[in-house]
Amino acid sequence: MASDQAVTTRPMEALLDVMSRLRDPERGCPWDLRQDFHSIVAYTVEETYELVDAIETGDFDQIREELGDVLFQVVFYAQLAAEQNRFDFDAVVNGIATKLIRRHPHVFGSEEEATASEAEVKENWERLKRAEREQKKRSAILDDVPRALPSLSRAQKLQKRAAQVGFDWLDAEGVWAKIDEEIAELRQAIASGSAPDTEAELGDVLIAVVNLARHLGVDAETAARRANARFESRFRLMEQMANDEGASLVEDNQEQLEKRWRLAKERLAADSD
Repeated sequence: MASDQAVTTRPMEALLDVMSRLRDPERGCPWDLRQDFHSIVAYTVEETYELVDAIETGDFDQIREELGDVLFQVVFYAQLAAEQNRFDFDAVVNGIATKLIRRHPHVFGSEEEATASEAEVKENWERLKRAEREQKKRSAILDDVPRALPSLSRAQKLQKRAAQVGFDWLDAEGVWAKIDEEIAELRQAIASGSAPDTEAELGDVLIAVVNLARHLGVDAETAARRANARFESRFRLMEQMANDEGASLVEDNQEQLEKRWRLAKERLAADSD
């Protein structure tokens, strides 16, 4: 297929055709033909994170490209399922459209439902999701929290689900007390010299901090990702400043490194104003 063949007034059909030809048993791509549901999961995760990174940087050309890569992952899974006579791309699209309509009665429902408050909408959303879990024979509260989620995201989702039955602190102050308690237990584990206990208690501290994030209305995964980005920007600037001086971070002592860190923070803060 020539590169310009994908340009069409029906781009979705073109993409589906591209996917079908890639998986053609006789003339398809050898790499694509070797793939199955499990083998492309890693690529799906990678493409999703690349999209998140593009959104964080605000590069809309890159966002457009990464959205295409994520869409291709969906099309790939649908193609694999169609080959096994399980479902096809149309079934995926119809399924999500139907679910969104069902979960938004305040938009697609009666005039009375359209006047629902934000709190009523949220309550109804959770009720509908619980009903869906029961239909899938997943009646346990934590059943459908994906295990493949990043750890902070999964922790926050598990806590949110548990909070639906009242297993939660009333406010952030209760979480602060829990964090203090977990830090004290971590110190005891470190003092005992037990590596397994130290790991376990450190994990409890992290989970408690995630709970604080939830009570503060902050997404823990996003906060950690942005903190990583700030650290990287500051450290790279430290390295650049050292290079500009003909020096090296490796040769700096602790006091010099701390000074460079403070200066990098100040410069980046000034640039963002």
